Order: sequence, then C-alpha cells, then structure tokens
Amino acid sequence: MSESAPMNLSHHFLIAMPGLDDPSSFFARSVVYLCEHSERGALGLVINKPMAGIRLGGLLEKVELTLGRQDLSDAPVFHGGPLQTERGFVLHDAMKPAHVGGAEDDGEASPYASTMRIGGGLEMTTSKDVLEALSHGAGPRRVLVTLGYSSWGEGQLESELAENSWLTVEADPDLIFDAPVSERYDRALALLGLQSWTLSPEAGRA
Repeated sequence: MSESAPMNLSHHFLIAMPGLDDPSSFFARSVVYLCEHSERGALGLVINKPMAGIRLGGLLEKVELTLGRQDLSDAPVFHGGPLQTERGFVLHDAMKPAHVGGAEDDGEASPYASTMRIGGGLEMTTSKDVLEALSHGAGPRRVLVTLGYSSWGEGQLESELAENSWLTVEADPDLIFDAPVSERYDRALALLGLQSWTLSPEAGRA
C-alpha cells in the first residue's frame, strides 16, 4: 500500500481548541490562517487578535507613508504570531498585474517584490511596495496587516493536530476580511458546524 500524500493545509484555518486556553498561551482562542504548509513545516497569520492602539494609518506613518485608502482608515493591525513581531505581513486579495510586456507577461507574477501566492484567491506580501500602493490610494481591494507571524517546524503542526490542539477547516476569505474581529473565532467554528460552548478542554484526550 503506497504512502498517503503529505498533509497540506495551505489556505485553511487553524482554530485553537480549549486546551490551548491557558492565559499564557499566545494562541488561546486564536484563528490562524495558514499561508504555507508542507513536509518542511507551516507558516500562518493569526487573524483575530488586534493590537491595542495600532491602526493601519498609524503603521504607515511609522514608515513615513500616509494611508490613501479611506476604506482602510480604521483597519486594525493584528498580532500575526510570536515571531518577527517588528516585521509586517500583508494578507490580501490576489492582484492581477497590468500587462506591460505583451506576450512576455504571463499574468502570473505579482506586482509586488516579495509575494507568496497561496491559493483560494489570496496572497501574502512582505515587501514595502504594497504599503506604498495603499498610500497612493491603490493596492489590493481587501487587506489584513499583521506584525509577526506563526511558524511550525517539520512535523510540529502534525503533532499538535494529533494532540487535538487545533481544529482545521478550509478558509473563508470573507471571514478574514469582513467578519467583525470579535466574531471570527465563533464564525470559524461555525464553518465546522460547531459552537465554542460544545468543545471540551479534554476533547480527544484519554
């Protein structure tokens, strides 16, 4: 019998189980959007933990830019994870770059210098040029900006899943960008037909 294909949870939500609700845990009641997952590990961004007192306009001011998008003027900046918390990560709708070179432009390249194409219509950019686009009133239609990211080494996430630390479900971009922040945990559970009060902290533990 052949080995099964490696698990790939890119473009999925990780929903923290109550067993992670230790107040000292960064991930208590968190919803993580997985940008990348392979046999080498996983990378994701927490989408429901806004940073106190930091809005997108203020973040741009720190890099000497002025936000040119009225629709994003009150957008929060999120704690994306415990790693590289001084670095910005922009999760956004996929961009279709302008065709400037005719046949040479196959439409696959992002207009930004450092972008990961995730699937499900989303991309994640770490280069400053996406912020510059926002300052000019352009840029992706919907964005979620985090400081920091979450990461798992080889086999680490699979072990945590086996321990029932997380539930997983295919991601819903509307939940990421449009759902009220305070409702994102419960709405992510609802994608699985679950409610938070039905989950036991001891779920799956003998």
